[in-house]
Amino acid sequence: MKKFFFDCGTRDSVASIGIAFLRIATGLMMLLGHGMGKIQSFAEKKDKFPVPDFFPLKFMSPPVSMLAAIGAEAGCAALLVLGLATRPAAFILAFTMTVAAFGIHSSGPFFSASGDGAKEPALMFLIPAVAILLAGAGKYSADASILKEGRRRSRW
Repeated sequence: MKKFFFDCGTRDSVASIGIAFLRIATGLMMLLGHGMGKIQSFAEKKDKFPVPDFFPLKFMSPPVSMLAAIGAEAGCAALLVLGLATRPAAFILAFTMTVAAFGIHSSGPFFSASGDGAKEPALMFLIPAVAILLAGAGKYSADASILKEGRRRSRW
């Protein structure tokens, strides 16, 4: 279970710098641009927050839907910045962005230039979340310090 949650993927230094930049930039943009705004406006928006119209998510109430979005956009984004439980956090964030793009904004235009409620912003967060999910957190993360790579035995 520890390997599932904390496997950092590559330990190559150059690749890890790129992954760390992607992870931290994506996490901070999501946290500061979306998560904090939802936390601050929870009291005003909780009863009007949209609920996805597909099973099983359609059974959530608007406040629960907003709490789930806050959990992903603030909680998982913070985990990405730290590089802690990175792959599960990236999966939850990718799932949330998929629901946002194809559930909440399903009737909206694809690109932002076409109007409000577009799918593009959610998809622009989905792409790095999937890349981080596949690549892992890299060498420069909390995951790498938790799950140390074992010493390999030499064949000779």
